[in-house]
Amino acid sequence: MALSNFRLQFRAMGCFNDITVVADSASHAEAAMASAMAEVQRIERKFSRYRPDSELSRINASAGSGHTIACDAETHWLLDAADALHHQSDGLFDITSGVLRRAWDFQRHIQPTTAQLAALLPLIGWHRVERSAAGVRLPIAGMELDWGGLAKEYAADRAAQVLREQGLHRGYVNLGGDIAVIGPQANGTPWRIGIRHPREPGRLIASVPIAQGGLATSGDYERFFDDPQGQRHCHILNPRTGQSCRHWQSVSVVAPLCCMAGTHATIAMLKEQQGLEFLQATGHAHLVVDPLGHLISHPPRNLPHP
Repeated sequence: MALSNFRLQFRAMGCFNDITVVADSASHAEAAMASAMAEVQRIERKFSRYRPDSELSRINASAGSGHTIACDAETHWLLDAADALHHQSDGLFDITSGVLRRAWDFQRHIQPTTAQLAALLPLIGWHRVERSAAGVRLPIAGMELDWGGLAKEYAADRAAQVLREQGLHRGYVNLGGDIAVIGPQANGTPWRIGIRHPREPGRLIASVPIAQGGLATSGDYERFFDDPQGQRHCHILNPRTGQSCRHWQSVSVVAPLCCMAGTHATIAMLKEQQGLEFLQATGHAHLVVDPLGHLISHPPRNLPHP
């Protein structure tokens, strides 16, 4: 039976998403894609900081109360991942740093004052989070966890796994540019995934052939503003200083899982000048756009220009 491409577009986690699969029937493809979309929506309901009924909101609301909030195995897995990434990044990947958004206003282009940052920095520190088999406790009122940089990538991997469990092994899940690929196109060739130009909206700066695994990009162009001196401030914030990262325009990583690709791209942004050394140590293929717009790729043949 002939194979065809099927696509489902939907909005979740604050972005436009799509799922593309190769299948021998529309009914099979549509049922599988609907299940994958439902998995993304489940994760959003559970881990969104914008939903007062989410598990994350329940944890954050307990900060300073002395209460330990019970967590299921999935949340413990994510907390373990956050712990490992914190150590791998020398403390720069810190899911307690979301409090900094209270001071940064990217819609109105307002930088925080020194006093505002000084008030928030004591609330940041993964080492302060108390964890046990019973759950998690935030010891200081005002502390919070934030799954930004981890939950969407995890959702892409989970949605990809749902497609596999439904018997599909060709296609990909794209959650706002965080991509999990479950297998090649119908003719066996890799999908070519375009990478956005960080300074020219609507234009691609490269395309990546990928048949399996994850691809994610972190950059200074999603939520940002330029100050009167021409200095760009983006939403990727250093947990030690509270200031935005200013070195790389964008970092794209290819890894076995989307979760791994996304978090390593973010860590490279946070490490600024040392980001390349970090990426080379991971062994993952990557494409970096430096402060002057020059491309640095490794290995070069795997990340060609479009």
